[in-house]
Amino acid sequence: MSAIRPYRQISRRVSRKIRVGAVEVGGDAPISVQSMTNTITADAAATIRQVRALEEAGADIVRVSVPDEDSSKALKAIVRAVRVPIVADIHFHYRRAIEAAEAGAACLRINPGNIGSAARVREVVQAAKDHGCSMRIGVNAGSLEPELLERYGEPCPEAMVESALNHARLLEDNDFREFKISVKASDVFLAAAAYQGLAEACDYPLHLGVTEAGGMIPGTVKSSIGIGSLLWAGIGDTIRVSLSADPVEEVRVGFDILKALGLRHRGVNIISCPSCARQGFDVIKTVGILEERLKHIATPMSLSIIGCVVNGPGEATQTDIGFTGGGSLGKGSGGSGMVYLAGKQAYKLSNDDLVEHIVALCEKKAAEIEAARATPPRAAE
Repeated sequence: MSAIRPYRQISRRVSRKIRVGAVEVGGDAPISVQSMTNTITADAAATIRQVRALEEAGADIVRVSVPDEDSSKALKAIVRAVRVPIVADIHFHYRRAIEAAEAGAACLRINPGNIGSAARVREVVQAAKDHGCSMRIGVNAGSLEPELLERYGEPCPEAMVESALNHARLLEDNDFREFKISVKASDVFLAAAAYQGLAEACDYPLHLGVTEAGGMIPGTVKSSIGIGSLLWAGIGDTIRVSLSADPVEEVRVGFDILKALGLRHRGVNIISCPSCARQGFDVIKTVGILEERLKHIATPMSLSIIGCVVNGPGEATQTDIGFTGGGSLGKGSGGSGMVYLAGKQAYKLSNDDLVEHIVALCEKKAAEIEAARATPPRAAE
């Protein structure tokens, strides 16, 4: 509804651009949202179902673990059956990386310093070049190299940055620069400091995340603080929220972080109050239902659902669609509120019809936006 204010603008770090399949990462590309399957990869059917659910939620990139030969064999069928680029998660066995590249993986998550000899690194790099794979170097505070731990005494930002640059140098020595880097930790301060140091030390695109963040609520909080603070500082090109929850929730939280910072918009942004004794309808119940009913809408738009007229009209003037309750529960409010369209009062609506009516309005608005996008601009006469 409103133009971007100067205080909302974020100046992104300048990074080089790579490709993960058809998805650009870094440079001026939109910040992409990733997740990872938790099925047994060798069970191709189950993994395909989960990847498709992540696609439906809006994931730009999906990572699958490839720990054994059965998994790399299944990867070919998985890649063929889905639209989203697949990242093959490789740890120590270089043959799995080569097999994944041959199977059609768009990216290999691998630390070249962990797979053995220089000859093995060359083989993996050649496979990536031959099959158009990019790579991700993934440094984790919980699995730093023993020599770094001995020298620094404990996981610290300096050790993590040094580890990342050491791995990067192995790829650079093989004339390979199609990679991004992550330096994750479960400690928000450690992760943020490591990413800040890495952002200053190189121009490679950065994959942000707070690893092992926890369950739905604590994991969302930690990820929002860690990832959000870095993005606010202009650092980060792709993100993965790590939750002990359904991977689909990781994608939703990821988009909500980007949405809150004005960096990317997907779906309906619901602005709602926490409710109080002034509410004219059950705000919490209504918002919960609307969140579920509006998940299918990917078109960016804003919706305000406010329980009373104290802040309701003001919020409604800033959103595409709004509803503000009148009176208060239990005081004979009349059971109706005001609908706002494009920031202006439109008509009164019974609370009983609220959910269905708002869903219909959002679907109509989405169709209008998509139709406008599809219509080519008229040439000047």
